[in-house]
Amino acid sequence: MTPLPKQRTSRGRKNRRRAHDALKTRALVQCSNCGEKRLPHRVCPNCGFYKGREVIEK
Repeated sequence: MTPLPKQRTSRGRKNRRRAHDALKTRALVQCSNCGEKRLPHRVCPNCGFYKGREVIEK
């Protein structure tokens, strides 16, 4: 037989353990070229610019 827990896990202990499981909102920054929202440290999907220069030709 496999070992079983001696006590039931209380609601409070269970909820404290799950307190960090919620999804967080994504951080968005404004593109310096077109002003569209994009993820930080990534090429703008709208205009193809990154750090003030064109990386992808659109």
